[in-house]
Amino acid sequence: MESKTRTGVRALLAGALLTAMLAAPTPASAQPLAHPEDDYAGSQIARHEGTGTGAAPLLDVRANDDAMGLDVASYQGNVDWAAVARNGGSFAYSKATEGVTYTNPYFGQQYNGSYSAGLAHGAYHFALPDVSDGATQANYFVDHGGAWSRDGRTLPPALDIEYNPYGDTCYKLTPDQMTAWIKAFSDQIWYRTGIAPAIYTSYTWWTKCTGNTNVMRGNPLWIPHYGTDVGTLPAGWTSQAIWQFADKGTFPGDQNRFNGNASRLRAFTLG
Repeated sequence: MESKTRTGVRALLAGALLTAMLAAPTPASAQPLAHPEDDYAGSQIARHEGTGTGAAPLLDVRANDDAMGLDVASYQGNVDWAAVARNGGSFAYSKATEGVTYTNPYFGQQYNGSYSAGLAHGAYHFALPDVSDGATQANYFVDHGGAWSRDGRTLPPALDIEYNPYGDTCYKLTPDQMTAWIKAFSDQIWYRTGIAPAIYTSYTWWTKCTGNTNVMRGNPLWIPHYGTDVGTLPAGWTSQAIWQFADKGTFPGDQNRFNGNASRLRAFTLG
């Protein structure tokens, strides 16, 4: 039979272990985000790079019969997709996820509603490279709305990689580390869905945080540049797939122009 002294020592050790476990910091990947509803495609671009002259009329950026569209997040809530279609909207991206803990509560209405109204629809993920590796976030995205189907109406999944809304601009990663993170995310999306994701990023952020790498040139580029021209493209890309030209305008959310007409948009959805 154990002595009372030995039993007491074990109880003290168990108590100390429990106290240490309770006091240990929660892993970054499991921590709730402070304001994910404020993080969307361009939210930090506008904060750090500005929005130019504000809303740009569609006529200022329309070329030939290029398809026009929008991107939305929880900030827009439920969207009147019939009105978007009447006003000439052809495609829409909706934020699905952020990091490895957040899903957009309006994603179903936005993603399914845009499709039902006749638009091509797509999902994007707001990256937080400091909370997990790229493959883990890619899996979370695919499992929560970021899947793709070859139906001619579904846009490639998209990675929104921009200024950190919670701290260090480049998420405390070196350019090589950031490039590796983005490539890991892209490779996992390809593995899970069979299509390369579009990359949403600005020239300025890309240059600062990846060293203006050209290794992602095989992915479609979705670039924000507010005004009447697309601006400078990051290294490796000679043209953009989508240009986000204003943060408000005819459609709810951000205003976008696809680099091509309806036929080219359909080809884009087919990979």
